[in-house]
Amino acid sequence: MKMMPPMQTSSESLEPHWLSRSAFQIVVIVLALIEITLAMALYHQASLWLVIPIVLVISHLMHGSAVGLHEATHGLLRQNRRFNEFDGVLLGVFSFMSFSLYRAAHQTHHAYFATERDEELWPFVFPEVPRWARVLAALSELTMGLFFTPLLFLRAFLRTGSPIRSKKVRRRIWMELALMVVVWGVILTAVSLAGVWSYFLWMYAVPAFVAANLQTWRKYIEHVGLTGSTVNSATRNIVATGWWGRLVAFTLLHEPFHGVHHLHVGLPHAHLPTLADELLPMMQDERPPFKSYGHAMMDMIRCLRDPRVGAQWNSAPRPS
Repeated sequence: MKMMPPMQTSSESLEPHWLSRSAFQIVVIVLALIEITLAMALYHQASLWLVIPIVLVISHLMHGSAVGLHEATHGLLRQNRRFNEFDGVLLGVFSFMSFSLYRAAHQTHHAYFATERDEELWPFVFPEVPRWARVLAALSELTMGLFFTPLLFLRAFLRTGSPIRSKKVRRRIWMELALMVVVWGVILTAVSLAGVWSYFLWMYAVPAFVAANLQTWRKYIEHVGLTGSTVNSATRNIVATGWWGRLVAFTLLHEPFHGVHHLHVGLPHAHLPTLADELLPMMQDERPPFKSYGHAMMDMIRCLRDPRVGAQWNSAPRPS
């Protein structure tokens, strides 16, 4: 793969444009407008040839909104801490995820990146796990992410030896899980009483299912199959040069610059592109950024026959 030329930066480009800083708000507003458009299409019984493309756009924007949950766990979604917590809990409820649980488990992803203590990358960080079990986990998560991902985090919370030991945090997690049950109980009851299951199916259930899988594919593209010992050797990054790639990065809150996020955890998403030069290889096993998600995805797919993550695989015997 050819190394991409370093991105030029200047003192003026170090401060992101206000549009870039407002990516989450723009994604949410556009999502709401397209949901209204879909509701009108369903009301007028529009053709599936119109409904399905709208649903796919909604799925992508839901994926971008879910990245907002990730930003909130780092306290970067809103400047006001209470608003940040509120948005995080709200996004978590509609993602079937406890905000506090996601935050606690996600901390292990940064503190113990790509090691056996990285809860988000289970079971791919364990060389002793048989290949068939890792392949099965990968296929399950890539196709049923809406259900697998919450269970993955619940495993980190409920298993023996859970890294989440704080009684205060565990109590809050239980409260958020209870809140989720209550909110969804009210929503499903209202949908049933109003008899609007078709609207619920097309406006939430289907796009949420697709969005969860999109998020899982992004997660796998970022890390699965990489066994380097540094951030840039254990992370696939995408630095697009075309307008379409930049638009995708914008709607995903610049997650394609994922290595920069790992190198600067407290940096707001709008600043990540300004440090893209740090993604260029500095050591032998590091990779240059990919020019699109398509190229990075093809590289990841080749690794699914033996999915693994982390430098511990380099010194461990490969299980049958």
